[in-house]
Amino acid sequence: MMHAIAATANATLVLFSCLLLTTSSAQPASNISSCLLSNGVRNFSLPESPSYATLLNSSIQNLRFALPNVSKPAAVVIPSSKVDLQRAILCARDSSLAIRVRSGGHSYEGLSYTTENHVSFVVVDLMNLNRVQVDMVSNTAWVESGATLGELYHAIGQSNMSLAFPAGSCSTVGIGGIVSGGGFGLISRKFALAADNVLDAILIDSNGNALDRGSMGGDVFWAIRGGGGGSWGVVYAWKLRLVHVPHNITVFSLGRTGTVKHIAKLMHKWQFVGPYLPDEFYLSIYIPTGTSNGNVSMSFTGQVLGPKQYAMSVLHHTFPELGLAESDLSEMSWIESIAKFAGLSSVDDLSHRWLGAKQYSKSKSDYVRSPISMQGTINIIKYLSNGPQGSIQLDPYDGAMARIESSKIPFPHRAGNLYSIQYGVSWHALDNGQAEKYIGWLRSFYAYMAPYVSKNPRAAYVNYLDLDLGTNNWMNATNGTSNGSVIHARSWGRSYFLKNFDRLARAKAKIDPTNVFNNAQSIPPLQY
Repeated sequence: MMHAIAATANATLVLFSCLLLTTSSAQPASNISSCLLSNGVRNFSLPESPSYATLLNSSIQNLRFALPNVSKPAAVVIPSSKVDLQRAILCARDSSLAIRVRSGGHSYEGLSYTTENHVSFVVVDLMNLNRVQVDMVSNTAWVESGATLGELYHAIGQSNMSLAFPAGSCSTVGIGGIVSGGGFGLISRKFALAADNVLDAILIDSNGNALDRGSMGGDVFWAIRGGGGGSWGVVYAWKLRLVHVPHNITVFSLGRTGTVKHIAKLMHKWQFVGPYLPDEFYLSIYIPTGTSNGNVSMSFTGQVLGPKQYAMSVLHHTFPELGLAESDLSEMSWIESIAKFAGLSSVDDLSHRWLGAKQYSKSKSDYVRSPISMQGTINIIKYLSNGPQGSIQLDPYDGAMARIESSKIPFPHRAGNLYSIQYGVSWHALDNGQAEKYIGWLRSFYAYMAPYVSKNPRAAYVNYLDLDLGTNNWMNATNGTSNGSVIHARSWGRSYFLKNFDRLARAKAKIDPTNVFNNAQSIPPLQY
């Protein structure tokens, strides 16, 4: 079935030239249901439906956006086919509703299921568009955008234990979201980003047309691979290049506890190791806030595409301070390592999309281009030790990622970046009255980090969405854009995309000039 996706894309254009005749007159938001029903879409829920709250909340991963004061959609539509998806888009557009498309619901700012300024909207949830077809002859896979990373990984593992795909470690993240933003993962230093390994896609545009790589055009195909979600249309499915990994690889997780100075020494040394290891190595650092008996803690996550002996030999030479012992290392298949790092008890759990605890949280990100001094590192650890429930994670870059030009796809954070920092703070429902206190601390810490990170602009990773960088502030479901909107959006857009931002704005004008697909940080169309 999935092999036929590209072949049927052009045929779909004919279908929708007819369908448009039945939905062309504008309808109020209350008529979204009649439009869907008249066009054969049955699987949707309205606010008065018993299933509405369950469906809406099912994929809200950040509970900040499940609170009563957050705007709710006029409908939740769950298409079961490409045609359902096309019809849902047309009905939402012609009912004057903003469109929010949800793949896994992991948007850090809830942009796949909320709107700003009380604009009426519909959520198109892709959870039933989760089919994966692996082709072992070509080492490729067609994956519908509603599939989770776990569902993709499980399908790959079932087909061939020596094939893999370079993307994230959280199994419930949706393919549509992570690939749209780039998709960094544990084997990206060897095989680059998820978006670097996209060969084709089927994009549903604002007119309901299904466009493959050739028919959407080079600029749009460039834009959807790392230019962020919610701007271009809806990617129904992706054709992915799979990569070869050893049958057995090495993994480890190490915890270290000590004084501020001891932990700072380990972090400081890691800066000269993690980004410079052979491409087969991934070695990250996680440091939580707080202290225990006056000490602070950190943990290292390692994955090596090779045997134990190789991992031990390289790390003993480059990072003896780590104190790595052979008993710390385990050999397993790549798919088993995926389940381990996702915190799952078995490989089969990867196919379950409703795993993991949800939380109230806020996140931010940075890139580091020069090693932070020893004194600077000590100061950072001290700051962390006095914080509320939060953490930083340092992910090493370089490797294959750095050998790709920064303009190859919209994701620009290539050569010259040593590592990324992801900042996070979280709290429980009982602490919701203190939410601003937690978020305020995170913002203060982020401001404190300014001297140590990239500048002009201070860069950020679009998959770690952060509305503190700026927002579009749309007042309408569609339209409402101007060249002034582009100038305003550059203030945050260049943090994510650097010099690639203007090309993204031009691509937006080609595929969606009336701004049907928009959100608080979508790309506005650059009109001439």
